[in-house]
Amino acid sequence: MKPFAYLAVAAVALAACGQKTEGDAAKAGPSASGRDQVWAAGSSTVFPFATRVAENVAKSGGGKAAKVESLGTGGGFKLFCSGTGAAYPDIANASRQIKKSEFEQCAANGVTDIVEIKIGFDGIVVANAKGGPTYNLKLDQLYRGLAAELPAGAAYAKNTAKTWKDVDAALPAQAILVYGPPPTSGTRDAFSELAMEQGARKIPALEALRGSDEDGFKAKAHTVRSDGAWVDSGENDNAIVQTLTKTPNAIGVFGYSFLENNMDTVKAATIDGVAPTFETISNGSYPVSRSLFIYVKKANIGVIPGLREYVDAFVSDAATGKGGYLQQRGLIPLGAEEHAAQKASVTELKTIAAPAK
Repeated sequence: MKPFAYLAVAAVALAACGQKTEGDAAKAGPSASGRDQVWAAGSSTVFPFATRVAENVAKSGGGKAAKVESLGTGGGFKLFCSGTGAAYPDIANASRQIKKSEFEQCAANGVTDIVEIKIGFDGIVVANAKGGPTYNLKLDQLYRGLAAELPAGAAYAKNTAKTWKDVDAALPAQAILVYGPPPTSGTRDAFSELAMEQGARKIPALEALRGSDEDGFKAKAHTVRSDGAWVDSGENDNAIVQTLTKTPNAIGVFGYSFLENNMDTVKAATIDGVAPTFETISNGSYPVSRSLFIYVKKANIGVIPGLREYVDAFVSDAATGKGGYLQQRGLIPLGAEEHAAQKASVTELKTIAAPAK
């Protein structure tokens, strides 16, 4: 795994005045923890939402700045689960649920009583510059264009497609060049599961492999080309968007919120005939959509000044409710019933059990 690159760090003011207290540790203030600011790290997709919440909390109280870091979902969980105390984040921002292996790493390092909060939905878009060709892609075409190996008779052979037209005659005769997130990213995880796996399943030989050897199938489905057709582009989705404006024939893979905020420069492909929009992501008809989360160390609430306020603000109607200010940033809100359930979970500080996988 690559060393963590702090590609995007926001220091934004967070309320320190008039904070809620929970027990003696909270009353002790910063000295109880050795740190007097909230620290969140993880998903680049959740990053703009996390910083916006912090900004709004700061406006209501002022005080010590919070630290929000974009390390990718995997990088955020690794740091979050590395230990307890002030040297490790209070919150892991994630564009997928925590894995069993990550939960076990947390437990091994004393990180127990984790609160999972679903904050909304996001879609993963496949996009290019507005001046470039228009792509109407199917999931199996995405797979055939990006997979490292493809079925060839009874075996597998290296993917040699040079252009999208080589994949399907109906597609543009543009070189296959895709800028996307690295393996540490939750966006990459979701793209592998929602796009690559589902595309692979449409190929009979791979669907048969899935039935007989699921691990072998996943290895084939998740392994992208290493010949330059796919380029790992770091944890900063904005950087991918900017790259597309300079290379109009290339394609980028990133979260929907970055598309919505850059409609003047990039456009999205349809996937299986469905365009990524607020409606298609919220109703599930867009095939490459996912849930977004934050994970909180319950033990740090009442110890780290401002943490309770920050978490409460994240699930407030004003932030993640329908029409909330995070919707203006591109977050697709939960339905009213599920949003209410998340608010109740935060009130109760309900912790999660170990995931099945």
